[in-house]
Amino acid sequence: MLVSKEQAIVDAAIGSRRSIRAFLPTPVAREDIEQILEVSARAPSGTNIQPWKVTVLTGQAKDKLAEAILAVHNDPALAKQHVEEYPYYPREWTSPYIERRRKVGLDLYSLLGLERDNKAGMHAQFGRNYRFFDAPVGLIFTIDRVLEQGSWLDYGMFLENIMVAARGRGLDTCPQAAFTPYHRVIAEHLQLPPTEMLVCGMALGYADPDKIENTLVTAREPVASFVRFME
Repeated sequence: MLVSKEQAIVDAAIGSRRSIRAFLPTPVAREDIEQILEVSARAPSGTNIQPWKVTVLTGQAKDKLAEAILAVHNDPALAKQHVEEYPYYPREWTSPYIERRRKVGLDLYSLLGLERDNKAGMHAQFGRNYRFFDAPVGLIFTIDRVLEQGSWLDYGMFLENIMVAARGRGLDTCPQAAFTPYHRVIAEHLQLPPTEMLVCGMALGYADPDKIENTLVTAREPVASFVRFME
């Protein structure tokens, strides 16, 4: 089947999306950020609810949030007092999901030269989440508490739109559920109303091509393994 130019452009944007974990300091123009969010807001939502709320952080605002979170994250006693507000991952891991999770973790830490017993190194690497992997832009996503599971499905489409729209502009992203345990720190720092809850964070910027962690390309299952055609 012939692929049109438009199809190739969209497929390339989707296919080239990866979670980037090291960014260049190159600034991202506010106009570009606004355009990405504007087009991403065309995501479908049930009865056009549009459940997304976004805080865009750059410069000192981003750095201050990072320091506030890291002050807790790097203190074991304090960190134990912070748990996620909703279960992102399953409470009980089963196959094939646990194998996929282990593989991506092993692949990443192997690239970084971090052995399994290097707990300090792994902790430091995970802590880089809270600096948005040095991206010039950090995004924090929240949702009104009154909204239900359907709106969270809608929210996922909005997030994917952001990541694809970023690729269309030569930018990269890293969606980050790592922020969820520290929702109280984030809410206080960003002065969020109690009616909102944290969904996740996201780093946005230009990938550093010289960082080995950015060579990681995660595997995807073939269509035949997860699709049934019934006629």
